Formats: sequence, C-alpha cells, structure tokens
Amino acid sequence: MRLALITAVAVTCLALPARADTWQATLDAARGQTVYWNAWGGDERTNAFIDWVSRQTTARYGVTVQQVKLTDTAEAVTRVVSEKAAGKLEGGSVDLIWINGPNFLAMKDQGLLHGPFVAELPNARYVDLTPSSPNAVDFTVPVDGMESPWRLARFVFVHDSARVPAPPATMAAFVDWAAANPGRMTHPDPSNFMGATFLKQALVELAPDPAALQAPVTDDAFATATGPLWAWYDALRPNLWRGGTAFPENQSIQQQLLNDGEIDIAMSFDPASTAAAIAQGLLPDTARVFVPQGGTIGNVSFVAIPFNATSIAGAKVVANFLLEPSTQAHMQNIEVLGSFSVLDPARLDHEARAAFAGLPTAPALPTLADLGPSRLEPHASWMTRLIEAWARRYTQ
Repeated sequence: MRLALITAVAVTCLALPARADTWQATLDAARGQTVYWNAWGGDERTNAFIDWVSRQTTARYGVTVQQVKLTDTAEAVTRVVSEKAAGKLEGGSVDLIWINGPNFLAMKDQGLLHGPFVAELPNARYVDLTPSSPNAVDFTVPVDGMESPWRLARFVFVHDSARVPAPPATMAAFVDWAAANPGRMTHPDPSNFMGATFLKQALVELAPDPAALQAPVTDDAFATATGPLWAWYDALRPNLWRGGTAFPENQSIQQQLLNDGEIDIAMSFDPASTAAAIAQGLLPDTARVFVPQGGTIGNVSFVAIPFNATSIAGAKVVANFLLEPSTQAHMQNIEVLGSFSVLDPARLDHEARAAFAGLPTAPALPTLADLGPSRLEPHASWMTRLIEAWARRYTQ
C-alpha cells in the first residue's frame, strides 16, 4: 500500500506544472542564450520548422536556436562522450539533442544527461506523462523526465496508387509482391534508421513471440526471434531493386526513386511527408500512404539536454516552447510540417482544440484512424544487434 502511494505521488508530481517563480528564474537565466540544437538535418521541412522555432523563441524569450544538422544522432552523442572523457563537465558544445532509442539509452546509462527536467516545464501539463504513456517510455526504456516529447512518429509505406492499386497487406506479403514485381521496391540501407525500421517492422510481425522484443536482447532470444525474419528476407532480397545488392542511402533518395518511376513502393517515418512531397512536386499526385494490417511501429520523438550543456536554461525554454499548444498545432499543419502532436486533447482548452480541428488536410494525408494501431518499438538493444547481423549476412 505504501509503495502504491509513493508511486501515485510521483506520477502526480510529474504531471504538475512548474511553479511560476521557479520558471521565471529559468526564463531570466535563458535570456541572451544560444541553444545549439543537434538534430537530424535530412528533412528540409523539419529544418524550416526549427528555423521558425528560433525566430519565435528569439522574439519572445531572447533565446536563439542554432540547428547543428546531423546525419546520425550518434555524432552528437560521441561529442558529449568525448567532452566528458576530457573532463569538460560544463560549457559543452551540445545544448539540446533530438534523440531516441539506443542513443538515449546510451546517454542515460553513462550519466550524460541533465535532469530530470520535464516536470519543470509549464507546458508539461498538456502531456500525458503517466508511466504507461508513450511519452514516458523510449524504446521500452523509462524516460524518467530526462527527455521531453515533441512530435509523434509512425512508420508508413508509400506507393504510387496508379501503378500499385493494391499494395501488400502484410509484411509477409511483400515476398509474393516483389516476386511478381521484381526490382520495383527497395529499402534504405539499415545503417540508416529508416532501413533499420523496415527490418524492425518485419521483425515485430514475424517473430514467434513479439513480447520477447520488449526485453533486452540475449543471444538465445535473438536467434529465436530473427529466424523467421532472415528466412523472409532471403526470399525477398533477390527481387529487390538492383537484386538487393545496393540500397538507397536514406529516405530522400528512395523517395526520388519513387518519383522517377524506378520503384513503386517507398517508406517514411512521417505520415504527412507524402502529402507534403506532392505539394512540393516531389511525388506524383497519385502517391498514397499505406500500412500493413495490424499497424506499424510508432514512437515519440524527444529532446534531451546533455549534462554539461552551456545553455541549460535556454534548452528548457525551447523544450517548453515545443509543447505549447499553438506550437504543436503549427507543427501539425500539413503546410508546415504535418507531424502529429504529442499533446493530450483532453487537457486542452476549447481554443486549442479548435486550432487543431481547423488544420488543413490533403488527399494523401492519413488520419490517425487510417494508420491503425501503433506497434511497440523493440528494446533499443535489438536495433543494434539487428543492424550488425544484417551487415554480416548481406554485405560480406
């Protein structure tokens, strides 16, 4: 009973807004700071959104955001690791990181994160932070207030409906589809998170016991869970683009292949990216999003603050601004970014709910209902092992 009471109190505290006087002290300390936000730079719409965030936080709080564009989040993690090893315990070069999964786990385990800080953010009151919420778990690892949510992500497939009116309904069905349409699909190299997610999506659908993927990987569990995956991939690979001997570097290059008519199926971790690409002339008007039966992997994108960040107060101001209802509505606008909000609609007032309800739509923009259920990410350790095993089997 005592344990239950303590847990309930802890959860309540996480959901409480920050005290006004404490937050004012953070705002005062943040004024004049520049926040170096290390974030994947491979999507121009996201880059433009971060530029907009900087303009807003500069005008409102005197906090400038400078995006450090990454090709891999591990670049920023390595920088923080190196700084700690060199004894640089303050004044670090990284203030904020867009981070998920294995990188968060590595930083948390090595004591490289500032916090917990999420309970300090006034706008955290709009977010469900209970232990069972996706906002409280990152690839099965409890967040513990060490990173703040800012956008939802869902793995989706994209097809040209003029050429493929009936895409595969399951991951298993991709084998038969590819055999009937050789060379017409591919996936990004698994060293890129998009290619790795393609393998994980197949793994969660084909594994004999998907629940086993929620625990840290072991040799025996990996062998059992991936047996069907490798059998599936062995059958699929010969009918991939270029015979499965070469892979596009990332999602953007794969999207170009789809637009050029060289392949018929691509993939994304942003359900709105297809509609946005059509509007930009980067995909044909007939491009549409589809998901396999049973749903696809989904997760929350987070931002974290390194333990030795120079502009800790400014980073908190930016994290809080990202959770502001008007910011989240702007972000969800298909004409801006189109990423689904992390806010709990039940916690919003009428004005905020109306802002979301009034957002524009597009024929290629799916609804949350269209996307079906969200499937859980495997534990972060599975991703590392999966990429290594794929490379050994298919590139050596």
